[in-house]
Amino acid sequence: MFELFPDGPVYEFPEIVNIAYAFLWAFVLGSLVAITHRLTFTGDYYPKNFFQSLVLGALVTTLVMMAIGDSLARGLGVFGAMAIIRFRTRIGDPRDVLFLFAALSTGLAIGVYGFTISFIGTVLFCTIAFILHISPFKSFTQNHHLFFALRDPSNLERALSIIREYTAECRQMTIQLDKENLMRYQFGISLKKNADTVSMIEALKTVDGISLVKISVNELTTLS
Repeated sequence: MFELFPDGPVYEFPEIVNIAYAFLWAFVLGSLVAITHRLTFTGDYYPKNFFQSLVLGALVTTLVMMAIGDSLARGLGVFGAMAIIRFRTRIGDPRDVLFLFAALSTGLAIGVYGFTISFIGTVLFCTIAFILHISPFKSFTQNHHLFFALRDPSNLERALSIIREYTAECRQMTIQLDKENLMRYQFGISLKKNADTVSMIEALKTVDGISLVKISVNELTTLS
């Protein structure tokens, strides 16, 4: 009888069955991590490619661990090949890094047939992620960065009132005085569902003395 969590190859079955079973669990648990990340995401635009990366990352890690097995030579070969590859994708949110690491760890555990620890660990990780999401420690992710300059800092409150109309959350990130005696501000913002960047820029331009209004969105920039 094939156990749900055998924690090792079931030699009564062909090797291909054991491999397929491991990849099935890697897909299920990787998808669970990805769905949890999606449901607890707090930004404006969810990166669908990151969702796929979580699922596929678990599968790839399972493949690598199964290929290595208990062979030291294979392990050194894989790490040598990985050293050649340059991963240049920047992940700005530490929380996203942890979810990616969780997906890879799930694949790693399944790749060595650690079904029990991978299942329990993934369920606990996702449960704690949900608890933190509804707690006061809920994460704040800004997919937009708002920049503007003010000649008269006393007009900042007027600008902030407009920002609050269009955003669900906003946080001041930097403030500096440039060579032209302009106060430059940077905010991390999360737009409301029905808000758009163009309308927000037009509203901000009504503030006296404001200039250089700019909203950046994932490397794309809308200028005033």
